[in-house]
Amino acid sequence: MAGFIDTHCHLDASEYGAERPAVRARAAAAGVSLCVIPAVGVANFRTVRELAHAQGDAYALGIHPLCTGEAGEGDLAALDAELHAHRDDPRLVAVGEIGLDHFVPGLDDAKQQHFFRAQLRLARAHDLPVILHVRRSVDRVLGHLRQAGGGRPWRGIAHAFNGSEQQARACLDLGLKLGFGGTLTFERALQVRRLAAALPGEAIVMETDSPDIQPHWLYRTREERDAGRPQGRNEPAELPRIAAVLAGLRDTSPAALAETTTRNAVAALPRLAALLDESARAA
Repeated sequence: MAGFIDTHCHLDASEYGAERPAVRARAAAAGVSLCVIPAVGVANFRTVRELAHAQGDAYALGIHPLCTGEAGEGDLAALDAELHAHRDDPRLVAVGEIGLDHFVPGLDDAKQQHFFRAQLRLARAHDLPVILHVRRSVDRVLGHLRQAGGGRPWRGIAHAFNGSEQQARACLDLGLKLGFGGTLTFERALQVRRLAAALPGEAIVMETDSPDIQPHWLYRTREERDAGRPQGRNEPAELPRIAAVLAGLRDTSPAALAETTTRNAVAALPRLAALLDESARAA
């Protein structure tokens, strides 16, 4: 069976701590060939790069919309400098995680948009794909992509996609793939499950967003947490089980889904191809 690519996991998160090597080993044992580790701000650029190299994974550099409140123009200059300094690093696969968030209250919308536009320009200048945060913001993200695109398609991923079918088609028309993960394991997530089942195969990539977006078997309600049952921590090793749920929704096999979504991930983030070859040789 072909291995899976976890196209979005924050393995640098403090939740993993000293257990991080064991977390990555469990993912490999479960059939996850590669992980893509996106940065969220200047402070973790070095961390995600070193982690990707240490583990044989990939990374992206960018300023997350939730981190724009404390960011300044110097952060954009630092991102530009990092992208230039590591332009020949085969493990640097995208600019991300960038985008807009219209879910968390109290964010400076104008500042989010400024940083997003600037990072799209940097992605174009450095000829890199984008990993996009689109929480309740798909239409506005699409608008910025069209404006910054210069008539050319994009490469990249709309992470944790949970929009409408019309929005999904608009993302695909711009050249993006759509990331699906733990949300689709919940039976009550009717819209995302219908969409994940109906989209063409070439639209989908797999992700966990570890340690967040737990699948249903790790999720605990507030009542359960109050009763002493801790929230389960998501990790890349859960990806094949999440994919099995998606395979069932799409009436296909996990092996076929692994092959298709891996091919899609490489199409979205082309530098992954050489890393997969390297991983196969090492195995």
